Amino acid sequence: MIRLVTANVQHALVDGRHVDLDRLGAALADLDGDVVALQEVDHGQARSDGEAQTYRLATALGMAEHRFVPAIRGALDPAWRRRRAPRTTTGDDGRLPAPPGYGVALLLRHPVRAWHPMRLPGLNLPGLPPLGVDEPRVAVAAAVATPDGPLTVVTTHLSKSEPWKREQLRRLRYRLRHAPRPLVLLGDLNTRGDLPARRTGWRELVHVPTYPRGRPWLRIDHVLADGPVVATAAARAVDLGVSDHRAVVVDVVLGDGEGA
Repeated sequence: MIRLVTANVQHALVDGRHVDLDRLGAALADLDGDVVALQEVDHGQARSDGEAQTYRLATALGMAEHRFVPAIRGALDPAWRRRRAPRTTTGDDGRLPAPPGYGVALLLRHPVRAWHPMRLPGLNLPGLPPLGVDEPRVAVAAAVATPDGPLTVVTTHLSKSEPWKREQLRRLRYRLRHAPRPLVLLGDLNTRGDLPARRTGWRELVHVPTYPRGRPWLRIDHVLADGPVVATAAARAVDLGVSDHRAVVVDVVLGDGEGA
């Protein structure tokens, strides 16, 4: 069995007031995921105390592999906080310096054979400051060697704009057409209900609301599966005590599910 976890963590923000990365790390550790997909992750941002959040969380969870892919490179400057972010901070590996950023991350318990970061189409170019209300969008895929066999894992955070998120899903489906199966796509797709499954042709494994965290009624965080991967039980939406989303947890087996 493989436990999949996905969460829009909103840079570990608690009730819109302060960042608590230790609280997020403890909550994620309690979920005991083999695959942890995160969106809205900070790296070296002043608003989150300059932390390399992916590295810190991977260390807290004891993950063997991790990768942060920035949608935005450089310091963010929210209106509510004007502190200057550092020019460089600890790299995603915990050692090398790297510029500040904001994006998505994968944390994995099992070895990764290959990483594949991807830019997605949109109003803004990945790596540059956003124009208007939207942000640049990226994805990252990993070819994972699990004890049950190979698994392709992908995470992304799609646009809020209807035309762009439709095109982003189309691009993801095209870019992943030759990726080894089974495959799972996890993330905040900013799309309600079964629309992502219909647009990709992949199976939806999440059927519970995930947003807003306090009283969720929208299902915008998804786990899509393609190929021989089967959920062993219904997905759960879990309040981590941070962010404005709930995390999603789903256990799967690779193959047709017989004997699970």
